[in-house]
Amino acid sequence: MEQKQVEGIKIVEERFGKDNVIALGTVDGEYPAIRNVNAYYEGGAFYVITYALSNKMQQIGKNPNVSLCGEWFTAKGKGVNLGYFGKKENEKMAAKLREVFASWIDNGHNNFEDENTIILKVELEDAVLWAHGTRYDIHF
Repeated sequence: MEQKQVEGIKIVEERFGKDNVIALGTVDGEYPAIRNVNAYYEGGAFYVITYALSNKMQQIGKNPNVSLCGEWFTAKGKGVNLGYFGKKENEKMAAKLREVFASWIDNGHNNFEDENTIILKVELEDAVLWAHGTRYDIHF
């Protein structure tokens, strides 16, 4: 892997490997729909706790192409519904998200008894990152 690619991914890990608010864009008919979400980055993907019946998940169900925008960072990828937060297959990621989002996860906004409380995984494809005056074009 090219050195600049490695450096760019390391910066993404440092910058987004914690609780972050990022803009998530989905396709809503002919227009983009943008909203801010709390997200955590790991291994080429962002993870978000959300509701299966939300507009964003309905839009991703019709068209999984999404865009992200964060601190000096833009990316595109595919949105994947990993299903219920509490299911066995999500146990490891759910534990990480509980830790990363500890300051707000149990504030009453999420209902972890509801099977519509899910984990959204955004599998990144390409990104542009700026750090210290350098542009990194990253391919995941």
